[in-house]
Amino acid sequence: MARFSRIEVAQTMKQTGLVPVFYHADTELCKQVVKACYDGGIRVFEFTNRGDFAAEVFKELNQWAAVECPEMIMGVGSIVDEGTTALYIALGANFIVSPLIDEGMARVCNKRKIAWSPGCGSVTEIGRAHELGCEVVKIFPGSSVGGPDFVKGVMGPMPYASIMPTGGVSPDEANLSAWFKAGVHCVGMGSQLFPKEVLQQRNFGYITDKCREALELISKYKK
Repeated sequence: MARFSRIEVAQTMKQTGLVPVFYHADTELCKQVVKACYDGGIRVFEFTNRGDFAAEVFKELNQWAAVECPEMIMGVGSIVDEGTTALYIALGANFIVSPLIDEGMARVCNKRKIAWSPGCGSVTEIGRAHELGCEVVKIFPGSSVGGPDFVKGVMGPMPYASIMPTGGVSPDEANLSAWFKAGVHCVGMGSQLFPKEVLQQRNFGYITDKCREALELISKYKK
């Protein structure tokens, strides 16, 4: 069962501004990454459903995080169907992120009052996501659908939209300032926070520092 309500998820996404996106088959490595992000000020974390037995990794990771990082809101991304959605909800996922809109997923999440963020690439899709009960819309891939200019364009006729770009987001000042000046709710960030060499070297201090630096920049530029 989710430990956080969908309203708490949306509010924490906005307050924090950054949602790390990460997957690895090594559960112990995942724990260290989550803890490094937590120590850097992150309070929302997206575990991506990318590999075989990913659900088993998440189950252990989520149980561990509830004790060791109690304020961390753990969710799952890269979900594309309602069956997998239900599986992760049963494992305690606090939110579900998808690269696409699927009405079955929306129904499952809404029945359980779980936050759901589908991937959208047009104003029409964003409007449809709102109809299906989405609070925070994911635009994906963020850089390919138009980047910050796309967000700025959407916010004209839809100033009430809460947008989270994923893909094309990096922790440098120029990139983050452009997204937040455009009016995003928060940003999702993956490999830019977790370079392969950093993971290979188990340099978790780098991840903590990078999260802290990114949050400072976000605080500077978010509206």
